[in-house]
Amino acid sequence: MSAFADGSCLLAGGAEGPAALRPLLGDVLEALAGGAGARGGPLPSGGPEAVAADVRRTVREVLPERGSGAREALDSVVRLVARGAADPADPLCAGHLHCPPLALSVAADVAAGALNPSMDSWDQAPAASELEALVCRELARLVYEGAPDEEPDALVTTGGTEANQLAVLLARERARMYRGGGAVRVVCGANAHHSVHRAAWLLGLEAPLVVPAPRGVLDPAALEVALEQTRGEPALVVATAGTTDSGDVDPLLEIGPVVARYGARLHVDAAYGGPLLFSERLRARLAGLERADSVTFDLHKLGWQPVAAGLLVVPETAALRPLDHRADYLNAGDDTEAGLPDLLGRSLRTSRRPDVLRIAVTLRALGREGMAALVERVCAAAERLAGMVEADGRFELYARPAMSTVLFRPAGAGDATVALVRRRLLAEGRAVLGRAELRGRLWLKATLLNPEARPDDLAALLKLVHDAVPEGRR
Repeated sequence: MSAFADGSCLLAGGAEGPAALRPLLGDVLEALAGGAGARGGPLPSGGPEAVAADVRRTVREVLPERGSGAREALDSVVRLVARGAADPADPLCAGHLHCPPLALSVAADVAAGALNPSMDSWDQAPAASELEALVCRELARLVYEGAPDEEPDALVTTGGTEANQLAVLLARERARMYRGGGAVRVVCGANAHHSVHRAAWLLGLEAPLVVPAPRGVLDPAALEVALEQTRGEPALVVATAGTTDSGDVDPLLEIGPVVARYGARLHVDAAYGGPLLFSERLRARLAGLERADSVTFDLHKLGWQPVAAGLLVVPETAALRPLDHRADYLNAGDDTEAGLPDLLGRSLRTSRRPDVLRIAVTLRALGREGMAALVERVCAAAERLAGMVEADGRFELYARPAMSTVLFRPAGAGDATVALVRRRLLAEGRAVLGRAELRGRLWLKATLLNPEARPDDLAALLKLVHDAVPEGRR
């Protein structure tokens, strides 16, 4: 059988594309189901060595002289990856800001892959580029709700890291434009995401001035002291709305006036917390966010999208102009003057996928009400788990959750035991929990992003943790 006959070399696009895809997608779904069944839990057992051995044994040759054909390749490789996956759809997989994507969104992503628009020029993505513009403006209005004059806007990014880097870059370029130099001093809390430090390094800036966060959030009084040190130089304050370790939100209502008093710029990393804005009940936790000069927003956390689905949001489109760039083969001046939209300033990347398609489908299908319901459900699950921990003398709770992250540890256990419990659960394939070091102690981190998690699942998670504590250390 030739590669063409078995579907290996048929194209996914065009009028014949759906017919070529249909049987192959059936093979993929069977392989996913078989792999998940073989795994039988939130992640494979045996640790890195066992997984690596399974991969090498299954693949054998990455580039064989003669191909195995579409059906065998899909079955063996997809089944392998599913068998060896850490599956965020399993309620016991709760270690990271890694959500289980909606089936709806994944289905939309198949269309994105088949059509393969490249979002760097209009003639490669006519409808997708206009859809992206509409979705970006709508999500920007969610952040800057009630903004008076200017039209808020957003850029699609690969996630919080890229969005934070873009925010620092825009602050640097603003300093270059209005202050006669390109240096800007980044000021952030000790709780800030590591990407803030990396952004400063990447852009050749001085290392960020780190402000204490003694209670897990940036201290406004300490921020004022730090900004005193930056007098005479442009500064960008980075606050956090949803820390990676605990989900805590910096006191934005207090931070905003301090930043304004010193003439600094404010960026808020709301990669985790931003989707709370969908909920009328929860959005008050982000009060003050609208005063930011830029905001990181991420829908592959509390948005149930496959990676990647990040955004950088700004209060007006003009703030994005420093990203404008010219390449004649993509956005020649006369083409732009003739009315062809210029997409090259919408990202630092050139070729990029239409990640907006799955976001648009999800927002249309669920609406603001449906998105809010999912966000509220996982936050309620975190409250429930925290209550269970608090009521159970075998555990110690770090604090009531600010969002959907719960930190806890076996009562009386030392840090070495906490770390051992986490690794034992990973090695046995029983549960995925994260780790966070706060207040000088190590905590287990349950990041609840599965809206289908039930009270029984949470109870099972606590039992697994208790049973993993070695005898004599309980």
